[in-house]
Amino acid sequence: MRTLDLSPLYRATVGFDRIADMMDRVLASDVSQPTYPPYNIEKTAENAYRISLAVAGFTDEDLSVEVRENALIVSARKADDESPRTFLHRGIATRAFERRFHLADHVRVTGATHENGMLHIDLQREIPEALKPRRIAISNGDTVASTVVETAEA
Repeated sequence: MRTLDLSPLYRATVGFDRIADMMDRVLASDVSQPTYPPYNIEKTAENAYRISLAVAGFTDEDLSVEVRENALIVSARKADDESPRTFLHRGIATRAFERRFHLADHVRVTGATHENGMLHIDLQREIPEALKPRRIAISNGDTVASTVVETAEA
């Protein structure tokens, strides 16, 4: 596979660091993406999302959810089991993991719930007032007025 070097773009652009970082991540030669634990991402409303991870075998104390620099980091570490058990078949993986999700601007985590072996993380996109679309009223040529008419959310 051929790799692209985007470093010349860094010299000619200002303020596009996040886009360049995203391109670096996408074009990285690291083909082996982690597949454990399996997860779903769903859109629950116009500006609401939910990430659901299958975390069977973990308790609330084993799981950690944190947001750092526009990244949602979900990790788990199972405490060592002291009881002597002999498994004939061990199909439920309880190995430690760390899963990262990169969040877009203005997306915040509103909560997390753990039930029936599933960890649900709710996200909400909150667009600041300054970035919401505005409708500018057009006046006739007789008067000069700076009237702004607010519109419903786009």
